[in-house]
Amino acid sequence: MATDDGLIVALQLDGKGSAAEVGWEDIRRWSPDGPPLWIHLDYTGTESGRWLTEESGLDPATREALQTPETRPRSVVTHDGLLVILRGVNLNPGADPEDMVSLRIWVEAKRVITLRSRRLLAVDDVCTKFTTGDGPKDSAEVLVVLADALTNRMGSVLSDLDDDVDALEDEVLSGESYELRAKIGAFRRCAISMRRYLAPQRDVLGHLYGERVSWLSDMHRVELREIADRTTRYVEDLDSARDRAAVSQDELNSRLSEQMNHDVRSLHRGRGVPAAGPLDRSPGDQRGRNPRNRKPLGVPDRLRPARGDRHRAGRRLSPQALDLTRPAARRRRRRRAAALITVSESRVS
Repeated sequence: MATDDGLIVALQLDGKGSAAEVGWEDIRRWSPDGPPLWIHLDYTGTESGRWLTEESGLDPATREALQTPETRPRSVVTHDGLLVILRGVNLNPGADPEDMVSLRIWVEAKRVITLRSRRLLAVDDVCTKFTTGDGPKDSAEVLVVLADALTNRMGSVLSDLDDDVDALEDEVLSGESYELRAKIGAFRRCAISMRRYLAPQRDVLGHLYGERVSWLSDMHRVELREIADRTTRYVEDLDSARDRAAVSQDELNSRLSEQMNHDVRSLHRGRGVPAAGPLDRSPGDQRGRNPRNRKPLGVPDRLRPARGDRHRAGRRLSPQALDLTRPAARRRRRRRAAALITVSESRVS
């Protein structure tokens, strides 16, 4: 049972699958010659932090790794001890499973120290085994059973994710909705977040198979390798579900785009205006045509200038030349010429 000083539970193993719960006094009296001891702590507690620093006997680098707030899965061999950092899905009420919880493990021949800040149901599963006599019998088996429990909890969550992506694919095929885009986006973020820790955890479990520590038997190594293979399958399933969600999102975007184009065409038809394509422009849209061939809208053909006049009007002519091209100017010119002829004839006579 967890206490305010950081001690969650401490169990003294009897080597037969059962264990007795002990307190701080028995923890301080532990020696490598005694029975195996498993100490499970909350590293944010004041007493647990003081014990790690002053009485645990761990070197500073190991203590720092066990108490670092942000960790990623990894394993380190120090002398005859093994530091392992794993992650488990967060199945606490109201929490997101992809918000994975870190479990820090230090394993020696006769002692196991585990630390966490948030509750892990996988650890509770291991503690329950002791009540039925099926618990770990030594330190190495505690490590194997903890890794197995963490992996089992992941399997149920990944199975639910696979069912979710199946449902999303069915929804995309049955109809179009902008709400589906948010669902698919949330699913992809969840898959990416889980893979961030699952992929390195797969590598860590694979490396444990070959770690050279005296207390890890061949049977334990085989079991760790089997757990690593299961984690690899989970990573592959997660990648497959993420890719299927990406395909579903592309299909949904395509269907929504087609629906939007159909709505725009329907709106144009309702107003009596044909939808203009890139090669089919409406009569009022003169973009892309020769400016000299533009047809003025609303002007009858009989009032438009002739083609030759339009070409001359488009040239750069002087004001006097432009004036001569107009019909009124031509009439004035003819009248002035007739008047000059009349004056000349009067002078001759």
